[in-house]
Parts: sequence; C-alpha cells; structure tokens
Amino acid sequence: MAIIDLATLLEKLQPVLAPEEYVFCTVNGELKNYLGLNPLATFVETEGLTLVLTKVQAQSIAACTHSTFKRITLSVYSSLEAVGLTAVVASALAKEGISANVIAAYHHDHVFVPLDKANQAMQILIKLSAA
Repeated sequence: MAIIDLATLLEKLQPVLAPEEYVFCTVNGELKNYLGLNPLATFVETEGLTLVLTKVQAQSIAACTHSTFKRITLSVYSSLEAVGLTAVVASALAKEGISANVIAAYHHDHVFVPLDKANQAMQILIKLSAA
C-alpha cells in the first residue's frame, strides 16, 4: 500500500542508484516518432517534446548529451498524495550543491542527479533515511 506519512517515507526511503547514464533532451515532432528509442520518460511542453533517454540512446539520434545524470530510485512505495518528500529530498541535496530533477511515477519517485555527484547524493539520501 502506498505510504503518505512523511516520517515513514523517509524511514523507508531505500535509495537505489541505477547503473545507466541519462540525459534530458528536447526534440521536435510527435512522441510516436521516438517510441522506438523506448524513452524512460516523456513530457510535452510548448517548446517541444522532452525525452529522458540513456546517453547511448541520445547519441543515436545526435541529441544533446552535455549534461549527464544518474537516476536514484527512492524504493519506498510513495503515494502520489504524500506531502513533503520531494521537498525534503531536494533540500537535503541542495544544501550540498547537488541539483535534483525529480520525476514522480506511480509507485516511486526518481531523482536525477549530475553524474559526478551521484555517489555523494546516495550518501546524503542514505543518511536522510537513517535520521
């Protein structure tokens, strides 16, 4: 069952670092033109279609790959109605100068952090969970 209580969410955070490197890129055209890439996430904005792809996928379409991220999945089963989890996680990372691009999915939140800060971010989130 999805958890709403912030204290319980933090206690059961269980961050997991994915091995892949990801990029956020924007492309022109419709999503159907990019489904073959199997994007991890998509979002339609006024300026274009945002795709979250592995770095290898992005390179295959010559998309911009200058900002590379690692994905940390917060394994706790968080409710979409929970209040404060994103704020606490982002604030803890921000205190150490780490950007956090968060995507909330149905079961879990996924935090994308700069490649060179991924291990540091993991340590921060592990400490946050233990507090």
